[in-house]
Amino acid sequence: MANSAAPGPAARNGLKVGGLNAGYGSVRVLEDVSIAVAPAETVVLLGTNGNGKSTLMKCIMGMLRPQSGTIIAEIDGKTHDLVGRTTEEIVDLGIALVPEGRRLFPKLTVEENLLLGAFRRTARHEIAANLASSYDTFPVLRERRRQLAGSMSGGEQQMLALARALMSAPRILLIDEPSVGLAPILVSRTIDKIQELKERYRLTVLMAEQNFNQAVRIADRGYVIVHGHIAFEGRNTDELNNNELVRKFYLGL
Repeated sequence: MANSAAPGPAARNGLKVGGLNAGYGSVRVLEDVSIAVAPAETVVLLGTNGNGKSTLMKCIMGMLRPQSGTIIAEIDGKTHDLVGRTTEEIVDLGIALVPEGRRLFPKLTVEENLLLGAFRRTARHEIAANLASSYDTFPVLRERRRQLAGSMSGGEQQMLALARALMSAPRILLIDEPSVGLAPILVSRTIDKIQELKERYRLTVLMAEQNFNQAVRIADRGYVIVHGHIAFEGRNTDELNNNELVRKFYLGL
């Protein structure tokens, strides 16, 4: 079953960040960060903890206002400046975030968590169809729909976090550290599921991750962020695999 609010094959949904500087108080975290995600691409942002990946995601989602720089989204062919918009407005445009650590409501059921994901105005009119589509994509969630989210395993919670984002019928999906806290076999399954979702719903995906080997399995290309700077841009996975920074920090070579 296809997501009723999924974009058509010709939809143009992309993201461009230019010269972004951001931080918390007097602490600068991002320095002149520029990245781009073309329509229907999966781009990985590689970086170890504390290098600014989550800060960049927060800036894109309007959770943190950058000190300077631009964030431009193209949604269904229309251009939108995201700087200064609220998170609610950004979600309403068709951008969804799967946050690090999943951030579910542990004392609510699986289905209640999913319904909270349908906040976007467009998605509210298609709740039944999008809920059915989420259950079709993640059958285990249908089986556990009355179970409290906090009682599920880490892998199941990650599936729920992904499905909750889908409930907003997004065009652009941001995923922050999907491998955190998961066993290796579950990391592999989660990455495979992200690829499946990207293809099924024709999504544009920006994924922040530090598990290099898993991330590059589904990425079209990527960036390496070090101490808040984009230290390297790989135009394809071969360039990422052969980069000295990647070989040093991620492959131990």
